[in-house]
Amino acid sequence: MSSLTEKDRPIVQLLLNTGTCPRCVLRFCCVGSQVLYRHPYKDLMKDLQEFLKANQGTEDTASLDVADPPCKRIRLEHPEEGSDDLNHNGALPQIPSVHDGSAAMESSAVKVCNVCLGILQEFCEADFVKKVCQKVNSADYQFTSFVFSVSLPPQLSVREHAARLVVKQEMRNLGLPLAKDDIVQLKEAYKWIIHPQLSEDLFEVSVVFAHPESDEECHFLATACPDCFKPAKNKQSVFTRMAVIKALEKIKEEDFLKHFPCPPSSPKNLCVALEIQCNNGAVFVAGRYNKYSRNLPQTPWIIDGERKLESSVEELISEHLMAEFKADSFNFSSSGREDVDVRTLGNGRPFAIELVNPRRIHFTAEEMKKLQQAINNSSDKIQVRDLQLVTREAIGRMKEGEEEKTKTYSALIWTDKAIQKEDIAFLDDIKELKLEQKTPLRVLHRRPLAVRCRLIHTMTAEYIDEHHFRLRLRTQAGTYIKEFVHGDFGRTKPNIGSLLNRTADILELDVESVDADWPPTLGN
Repeated sequence: MSSLTEKDRPIVQLLLNTGTCPRCVLRFCCVGSQVLYRHPYKDLMKDLQEFLKANQGTEDTASLDVADPPCKRIRLEHPEEGSDDLNHNGALPQIPSVHDGSAAMESSAVKVCNVCLGILQEFCEADFVKKVCQKVNSADYQFTSFVFSVSLPPQLSVREHAARLVVKQEMRNLGLPLAKDDIVQLKEAYKWIIHPQLSEDLFEVSVVFAHPESDEECHFLATACPDCFKPAKNKQSVFTRMAVIKALEKIKEEDFLKHFPCPPSSPKNLCVALEIQCNNGAVFVAGRYNKYSRNLPQTPWIIDGERKLESSVEELISEHLMAEFKADSFNFSSSGREDVDVRTLGNGRPFAIELVNPRRIHFTAEEMKKLQQAINNSSDKIQVRDLQLVTREAIGRMKEGEEEKTKTYSALIWTDKAIQKEDIAFLDDIKELKLEQKTPLRVLHRRPLAVRCRLIHTMTAEYIDEHHFRLRLRTQAGTYIKEFVHGDFGRTKPNIGSLLNRTADILELDVESVDADWPPTLGN
């Protein structure tokens, strides 16, 4: 059990006199024992009373671990109007000294704390913890780790600053310096109390507090430090916690004292818990997909708000993952992409899906295999393989060295003039052909105009008839194959048309391999 020392006595007396709750008193006395904050509120009040009653000349240190003293029902006479007590010359008002500890305690017990606005009072009790646990249980999450966060109204920083100035003056009177960092922060104290009362195997629980008078109590800071408060997107108020803290760091002590009561006045309202949020960290699933349809986009095809095709590779895969992982949303990424009319064959294209806030996170290898089979059985347009759970860091490997990777294609080509086998035989001998490709006209609406240098590593031509042949190419990733065939009105140089000295066009295109060693191949 941590103890309060003799030097803490005047601070305890001062704060209780001004309407501060016992847990905030401990914070300003720099008590770092987490266990002590978890004691029941009434017990803490009695312990502080006993501490104040202890004979100062008998012991230099008084422990809070003492028997309950007789309760004395003497009410502290304590002014209601906080700001009227302020000395507008910039000095702190004189706090009346109350030598009867029970009186101070009785006053604090019936009022909302003037510093934490009740957060370390009502919202630390068993009834509220039960509400948090009920929220977690009803959300039906799987979890293996615990993160607890608290969102506090920004005015608490203002009230804490005011209380700190009061304590600072008292410490000066005692000849003792007070380091700002020594004070236990409100968020930390609250987590110390709530954290052990919840399950040890939680994911993330966040309690969001608000107060109806939050903006009003911060408003004077906007006048003193206007540069700190600027409108921001998705923010309902300019008085964000970070903006308030920044202003408190800039404002001069004397200016603060002129505009805000020190000690802070007793609040009329208690804080309210706006929301108890539950959230799991994202889960990442990776694999490879084959696309067998020439009428299926990789991602939803929507133009001017109108959907062009009924489904996509992304949706055919993700709908099963979303259902099994019970996630809120997802993000799909892949190693490149193919056009709607291009098939992806061979070992498939690597992909990864981030599942946001999933309720279920534990899957065995056998369960992942069954999930893969369910995806494959649901459609003849796609197939997936090597479906597995991966880490966020592993996703980066999919994008590493993107332009250094190679891809193999098979293209069915038409020519306007008749060809013979010997007309296309020379293509087999071309190695490391350098291309200059301007951004294709068909993608110029979504890609910046640029000239990209790409390599055709090898080509193999297979004669079909006088106007058709099949061309197999191994190229640098990012090469526009269709434009290499028809030239895109001269925007890709050289091209198959210019090499053959005739008009050429592409009828079919297949991706035969994406040369990447990720994700790892799984056994059957």
